[in-house]
Amino acid sequence: MIKSLYARVVFTFLGVVIVSLLSVLFVQSYFYNGHIEAIVEEKMIGNAQMIIQLYKKLAPKDAKAFVEVSNSMPFYKVRFYDSSGTLLNPGSAAPDRQKDQPYLQQVLKQNKIYRNGASEDDEITVGLPFELNGSPHVLLVTTQTSFVLDEIDSLTRYQQLFTLGLGSILVLIAARYMVRPLQKLTHATQRMARGDFNVGLSTKRRDEIGQLTLSFNAMAAEVGRLDMLRRRFVSDVSHEIQSPLTSIKGYTRVLKIKSVDEKTRMQMLNIIDEESDRLSRLCDDLLELTSLEHEHAKPAPQKFRLDEQLRKAVIRLEPQWSASNLDMQLMLESITIVADEDRMNQVWNNLLGNCIKFTADHGKIMVESFKKGESAVVRMTDNGIGIPEEEISQIFKPFYKVDKARNRNVSGNGIGLSIVKRIVDLHHGKIEVSSRLGKGTSFSIILPLEDTKPEL
Repeated sequence: MIKSLYARVVFTFLGVVIVSLLSVLFVQSYFYNGHIEAIVEEKMIGNAQMIIQLYKKLAPKDAKAFVEVSNSMPFYKVRFYDSSGTLLNPGSAAPDRQKDQPYLQQVLKQNKIYRNGASEDDEITVGLPFELNGSPHVLLVTTQTSFVLDEIDSLTRYQQLFTLGLGSILVLIAARYMVRPLQKLTHATQRMARGDFNVGLSTKRRDEIGQLTLSFNAMAAEVGRLDMLRRRFVSDVSHEIQSPLTSIKGYTRVLKIKSVDEKTRMQMLNIIDEESDRLSRLCDDLLELTSLEHEHAKPAPQKFRLDEQLRKAVIRLEPQWSASNLDMQLMLESITIVADEDRMNQVWNNLLGNCIKFTADHGKIMVESFKKGESAVVRMTDNGIGIPEEEISQIFKPFYKVDKARNRNVSGNGIGLSIVKRIVDLHHGKIEVSSRLGKGTSFSIILPLEDTKPEL
């Protein structure tokens, strides 16, 4: 059982070459030999006509000498007969008159060129009638086909061997050219299985194997990126969990000391309660993000008034923005969309929560909704601390937090905007962010206006 692809390709191509050569050999032996016989006959007739012309021109004495010379021709057996069937050159290499009689009678009777083709003894005989001094004569010329065909067969064998050898070399080169990239791909996949994702393969090919290599490189890069994100995600989760757990554990140990006064005790219990809430929110957000990232996440689309939903979200968060004396302004155009109402509530809660969190006391927040072409646009703008331009592209990554030095008093786990991004993507929408450091930030959510069907 051949397991190597290289060996399979080599043997397959060699099999094709051998079968092709055998087929050509069969066809050649069937048709080519007959063609060669016809050529030999035509050549013999031409030579016989030249012999007759020379024989007629020579004087009787010289003609006799010419006949004797003709008996020694290397490839032909030449016999001259008169009308009575008498052999004029009895020294011929083929004096078998009985064998020549059928040919002789047929030529004399029909008075035309006779050819018998290859006989059982591998001979070709042609007979030509001619007149000499008013009397009919016959020239019979016989040759062996074997010497001609043997030369041709020998040349053909050399040609076939050369073709087979050259074909085999080309097959080996072609097979190596085909299989080598696959061997590299195999080694690369083995490295990936061991956790090494830096396995980019170079290729200049533009065929299917080249496309396969490019696709493999893209896959390896994406798997490497996902592995890096996974590692960073685990690290970030560990860090986010470790911080509140450390606080809870530390204050719990202090509370075990009986000498702690009641006021300090209550402060510590409040901190433990806050850190517990923080852990609970983190777990809820992680579960939500995991659910949204799942390929089978199925939103429940329904028709509802987008402007009414935004108005309710603002009212729901009124305790938070009122506590900071923020100026909340609404400019809501009446818009109806089809989307997952609960998921969209999460979007507005997270975005409004961020606006409130990062806007100083007595600041301003503007919430707008309007139609733009075939889309519904929701824009939330604040005059808070803003986001550095180089960090805008990073804010939707899980656990990413804008420079903590600028917002030390702001809590959060950095998952909210990741949830927002995924929900908007599920609804085939997009998010645009513009911000100026120290001036504020604007988030624009753009959703399809009609037949908005969430991604299933």
